[in-house]
Amino acid sequence: MFSQIQKRDGRIVNFDATKITEAIFAAAKAVGGDDYEKAKSLTIMVLDVLQEQFGSRLFTVEDVQDVVEKVLIEQGHARTAKAYILYRDKRTRIREGRSELMDAVEDILVETSRENANIGNSPSAKMLQIASAASKQYYLNRLIPEEFSQAHRSGDIHIHDLDFYGKTLTCIQIPLGELLENGFNNGHGYIRRPKRPASAAALAAIILQSSQNDMHGGQSFAAFDRDMETFVRDAEEEEVYQAMEALVYNLNSMHSRAGSQVPFSSINLGTDITEGGRRVTRNLLLAYEKGLGRGENPIFPNIIFRIKEGVNWCPGDPNYDLFLLAMRVAAKRMNPTFSFMDSSFNRQYGDLVSYMGCRTRVMANVRGPEIADKRGNLSFTSINLPRIALKSQGNIGKFFSELDKKLDLVISQLYHRFKVQSRLKVKDMPFLMGQHLYLDSETLGPDDIIERAIVHGTLSVGFIGLAEALVALVGHHHGESPEAQELGLEIVRFMRKKIDEAVSERNLNYTLLATPAEGLSGRFVEKDRAVFGRIDGITDRDYYTNSFHVPVYFPISFYDKIMIEGPYHKLTNAGHISYVEFDAPPQDNTAAVYEVLKHMKAADMGYGGINFPIDYCNTCAQSGVISEDSCPFCGSTDIRRIRRITGYFSTVDRFNDGKIAELHDRLSHMKNGYRNRQAKIG
Repeated sequence: MFSQIQKRDGRIVNFDATKITEAIFAAAKAVGGDDYEKAKSLTIMVLDVLQEQFGSRLFTVEDVQDVVEKVLIEQGHARTAKAYILYRDKRTRIREGRSELMDAVEDILVETSRENANIGNSPSAKMLQIASAASKQYYLNRLIPEEFSQAHRSGDIHIHDLDFYGKTLTCIQIPLGELLENGFNNGHGYIRRPKRPASAAALAAIILQSSQNDMHGGQSFAAFDRDMETFVRDAEEEEVYQAMEALVYNLNSMHSRAGSQVPFSSINLGTDITEGGRRVTRNLLLAYEKGLGRGENPIFPNIIFRIKEGVNWCPGDPNYDLFLLAMRVAAKRMNPTFSFMDSSFNRQYGDLVSYMGCRTRVMANVRGPEIADKRGNLSFTSINLPRIALKSQGNIGKFFSELDKKLDLVISQLYHRFKVQSRLKVKDMPFLMGQHLYLDSETLGPDDIIERAIVHGTLSVGFIGLAEALVALVGHHHGESPEAQELGLEIVRFMRKKIDEAVSERNLNYTLLATPAEGLSGRFVEKDRAVFGRIDGITDRDYYTNSFHVPVYFPISFYDKIMIEGPYHKLTNAGHISYVEFDAPPQDNTAAVYEVLKHMKAADMGYGGINFPIDYCNTCAQSGVISEDSCPFCGSTDIRRIRRITGYFSTVDRFNDGKIAELHDRLSHMKNGYRNRQAKIG
């Protein structure tokens, strides 16, 4: 009856009616049917309709599928029609995924994605990004259940690190002392216990690099001063300094992940009071303060200085001098950040709580010891709070009902990912699991699945855009209105309660995360603006506000910002951070840094830091705030601009549009909050 048909790509090929029969029979079999003759008779009906509609005119594959659906429904085969529609939709998504992949490859070949600000633009980086794009399409179309896949595609949720969904885990607090003491093998032979500080520091960098090659997230040492103490105990001060300087150099120059980036590294320290531990902390801070070879600001490691009463907080405490040094370095280099061991939710662990630069915190454990070492986050997924609020149209009851459903969805999705991760084998992560970095991995052989170890990790539900959600619900964000602040706390308490219930129900370490991804916030707002239009205070910028933060563009004193954000730290047990923005490095005003930290501590925060611009002329090596496009000293336009974004440092040229917009909107919190008062340290 027909000789030709037009395919979706425009090609004209020979028409084959048996393909219609096979498609109908496949749909029938999907719902329990087995009558091939019925499929043939339905095919004849389809051909009759096509003849009636098109006559001798050329028709397309889409035209045929439309007629098949019509015939199946009209002939009373509703279940078969549904199966056919679902199959058709799946095939459509696979085709669209292939098309999206090709578009992504085309873009990557020009420049790598700027979603991850510290990914380079080298050939290796481009190759990995192409693999990443292919992995995302595979997981969305073939592995992840449709309910979760569609929620991610639409922007209701965001599955972080989707390209690694079934390959590996997010991050870990590395047991450095154990690895150095016992030796390790990173693939080409056994590395024995080091004898001198330089060797220990070099191996520490190699351990970070090797672990990162097995994971997609950050790497951290939970107690660097404690773990290195043994290896510097008998060394001279200068030898320790040289070792720490080399560590900083290595972490800003050695590459991981096939050469696409330097290791994402965090180092916790500050509370070891032994002379060796103090020497490690002091010299790492001094090496970081000095900077790289021409004085450039290091990007890594992210140093996290633990603050604890009786150890370093007050004059007379054994490490008080190190706290003063840490503030001095932070006032110049923006690092270290500071964690508070005396907060109500950290105090029970002494000084054992560790953070990562992106704000991740791992402590509670329903399946084993509550420690930071040898544990990390397995995966996390974030909820789009502004979208739920916009759909609720000011109805707070409806908002909580919809939020409850989204929490159930994400809890189930994280469980699905956990089961996929659980089936991975030790040999799939030869350093992480093979060298026993993860708790209980020492009981596993190369061909064993890793479930026994990763039950100690966390599954985190994140959220973003609390400020915009509050504007949608009550007309104000929490920086503007006590009413909005109370509702904001109620929302986050609701989420935390739901997460705690999931821990009991599933016997896994579900936690609540104050999501750090500004790049994600740009993705969400772009999708929401397409649906709801441009709404003042909600979708009128190119980003949603980070987690529970007060919007960066809102004029507020540092004191008020800290008091508003403080209560959210206790609720977000998977991680949190608050920042105070300075106009310029406060390196001649350490008292201002202390004032900020004092109020953070009083507000029961767990983790905080200060932000300010760091600009560096690559031509003449001048540093400071360079507000113009060229250096005022030499006229060069080769300016390196470092800012903190999503917890880590990066250069501005690697920011995406959402991050650039957020950076442009930032206001100083010190103009109204400090006013050059002379704070008494201690």
